[in-house]
Amino acid sequence: MNIREKNAIACTILGIGICALTSCGSPEQAQEDTIRNHDVQVVGAMRNVMWNGELAGTIDLDTLSAKKNLIGLGPVEYLAGELLIVDGKSFKAVVTSDSTMRVEETFAAKAPFFVYARVSEWQERAVPDSIQTLQQLELYLDGETKNNKRPFPFKLSGEIEQATIHIVNLPAGSTVSNPDEAHQGQVDYELGPEEVEVAGFFSTEHKAVFTHHDTFLHLHLITKDRSKMGHLDKVVFKPGSLTLYLPKE
Repeated sequence: MNIREKNAIACTILGIGICALTSCGSPEQAQEDTIRNHDVQVVGAMRNVMWNGELAGTIDLDTLSAKKNLIGLGPVEYLAGELLIVDGKSFKAVVTSDSTMRVEETFAAKAPFFVYARVSEWQERAVPDSIQTLQQLELYLDGETKNNKRPFPFKLSGEIEQATIHIVNLPAGSTVSNPDEAHQGQVDYELGPEEVEVAGFFSTEHKAVFTHHDTFLHLHLITKDRSKMGHLDKVVFKPGSLTLYLPKE
């Protein structure tokens, strides 16, 4: 073996070593980095939590890469709160009383199931004045996205006239074997007129995975001042105020 061949082998070995220590990262990181724009990722499943009592975290939000373009939602592990990622910022809401909550910006949280995507560019459109309720929104989205890739994330911004959001608040040490038990301690919050943002996911194929059995939507709402956040149950949107953001195809 001549000197040139020895040097080539040495460089290859050195390159492998550097890659292992730095840029190549872990297998999980490599998998994260290959996710295409607005491909919806699902970790865990709602049915496993509600029916099998699998309450522990299956994903640590702080391990997600490329946080800048993230959107996502799910409950806090052990059903101790709600999580929302929008525009790369992560929010955690927990119950403090029957009428108050605490919302903090943090990625230091785990979820028993979670749905998320990365969206580098959004296209926006005004929502017709006739769309004021969740049922109307679901029908509108279904009709407007027949030719789009599904499932998909979306955002809404605008004003509400009223809304009901909830935060799961399962007592510590509880076991769960059905949805009624999973919602022990849940607190509902009534909102009046507010400027809000909503992050949502639409799917016709993920009932009991990340949507409930009677809807194609899973949505979390956060007020513009970031003081209130939770799972969106009911809403009346202010006509003419709503903007829809869909991933740019």
